[in-house]
Amino acid sequence: MKIMFISLGCDKNLVDTEMMLGMLAEKGYQFTDDEWEAEIVVVNTCCFIGDAKEESINTLIEIGQLKETANVKMLIAAGCLAQRYQKEIREQIPEVDVIIGTMAIDKIVEAVEEYQTKQYTTFVEDIDKTPVSGKKRVVTTGGHYAYMKIAEGCDKRCSYCIIPKVRGSYRSIPMETLLKEAATLVEQGVKELILVAQETTLYGTDLYGKKSLPELLRKLSEIRGLYWIRILYCYPEEITEDLIDTIAELPKVCHYLDIPIQHASDTILKRMGRRTNQQQLKDKIAMIRSKIPDMCLRTTLITGFPGETQEDHEQSMAFVDEMEFDRLGVFTYSAEEDTPAAGFPDQIEEEVKKDRQADIMELQQEIAFEKAEGMTGQDVLVMIEGKVADENAYVGRTYKDAPNVDGLVFVNTDRELMTGDFVPVHITGSYEYDLIGEIKDENELTE
Repeated sequence: MKIMFISLGCDKNLVDTEMMLGMLAEKGYQFTDDEWEAEIVVVNTCCFIGDAKEESINTLIEIGQLKETANVKMLIAAGCLAQRYQKEIREQIPEVDVIIGTMAIDKIVEAVEEYQTKQYTTFVEDIDKTPVSGKKRVVTTGGHYAYMKIAEGCDKRCSYCIIPKVRGSYRSIPMETLLKEAATLVEQGVKELILVAQETTLYGTDLYGKKSLPELLRKLSEIRGLYWIRILYCYPEEITEDLIDTIAELPKVCHYLDIPIQHASDTILKRMGRRTNQQQLKDKIAMIRSKIPDMCLRTTLITGFPGETQEDHEQSMAFVDEMEFDRLGVFTYSAEEDTPAAGFPDQIEEEVKKDRQADIMELQQEIAFEKAEGMTGQDVLVMIEGKVADENAYVGRTYKDAPNVDGLVFVNTDRELMTGDFVPVHITGSYEYDLIGEIKDENELTE
């Protein structure tokens, strides 16, 4: 009996998928990526925004149809959509046999075993229960990097966000559990750990009474064989000088921060329920750059939030122009039911949202292309990701590039390299967001 997993949504969801794979692997189950071979399919769903919800629903329907044409006998819906819309899934997508909520992923073996009895169950538990953690994982990212979820849930309650209702309040995973997990991943060949949570900067406040991310970084840095530690999802108001000083102090911690700011207009930030204003954002970014001048900053913005005026939009444009973020993504506002913002007056038309999104992305494109061009002539350390087919070239990432969201480096060389190798590269040019280079010294290759 072969099982296929489809993991949708964020990297935090992917960690849950990898834990479910690990639990099943320990029981001897086999996996496949071929939907025509699979007897059981698990779809780990997302419902963060409208597009994600639609993708999850469509995927469940498409896999359900394979029950008629392929070998699929059992369909399991897991994750955020399953947690939030369990009743609707039961009523409207009858092809789904088992539902597993966000805090019940440790029931995956029990769920699969129901294939034999056909007594299908809905596994949904209290969203504020202790997070499932410390499970053996099957890493699906290629083996040289892995995400590590350090906390579950969120207490911020931004007016547009559904996460607290499907993931619960903020709960940190104990440090000893994380250190053991990290050591195991490194033993398996992982060289880059990417720390994720709904918010990483509050790590430890619930368990240890203080922000403990700096301490976690210090202890992770002691693991032999671990080369890079990357931090995502740092809320700006929670970034402290202690954290930045710690990043500056520890060579293994990438000079890279993902800081979701969502907007730059004080009016919209307040309506969003955010905890910063524009001046505070500027001050925080200035502090970070003063302490770590080569810090790569990534952020996200939302266009078309209810009540957003053209003036609010222009404030965001001016802010992006002034801050010159290294990496930036823009989402159009998605009205999610059961969130305060969905009931706000002055909802914005989709066309306006998309036009404003395009405005910011066009501006950011100019900034990003200039920054890429400015890398020409510099020497950087690159982690190799794979080989370019039919060419004497490899593709990799610098410390400025998180997997799947940022740019790439194309490295020309006749040498044979392996995925996960670190090589010194001299940048010779750029193409849009990506860089082109050659190995600086063929004798300097590292493991």
